[in-house]
Amino acid sequence: MLIITTFGAAMMAAIAIFIRMKAIKKPATAKKIILPPLFMSTGFLMFLYEPTHITISQTIEALSVGLIFSLLLIKTSSFEIRDQHIYMKRSKAFVFILFGLLIARIIFKLLIGDAINIEELGAMFFILAYGMIIPWRIFMLIAYKKMERQMRLEEKSTAVAFRS
Repeated sequence: MLIITTFGAAMMAAIAIFIRMKAIKKPATAKKIILPPLFMSTGFLMFLYEPTHITISQTIEALSVGLIFSLLLIKTSSFEIRDQHIYMKRSKAFVFILFGLLIARIIFKLLIGDAINIEELGAMFFILAYGMIIPWRIFMLIAYKKMERQMRLEEKSTAVAFRS
């Protein structure tokens, strides 16, 4: 079972890398930053299924690990202005972070997989992922808006200089 779930997680990481590499070729928008966590939030419906209920301490543990991992994503995410559009900068570290998360997931599963049932473990990994994506996307949105303001100011100063 570990081999199957590990293979599944590796495939998801590969898909995430492919999507991310494709996405950085297109300009970023606030909508593209906000929507993924919103779509991911439907995963909270899993908690309607009783076996996925976890304790408060498990929730805090998963959120804490997610917040720590989000710092890595925040550190490696930045924007740049190209052709009058805002683009996400390509980060070589992103691939390593995703595979690092995969390895951490495997280690966590090996260490605590027997002590916690599969549904609870799935719930904890979901909370971890959500605890990672929300701070990262908030940071991205703030950085994007800052870059957008900077771009508008530059356009205004260019327009004023051009008229003079």
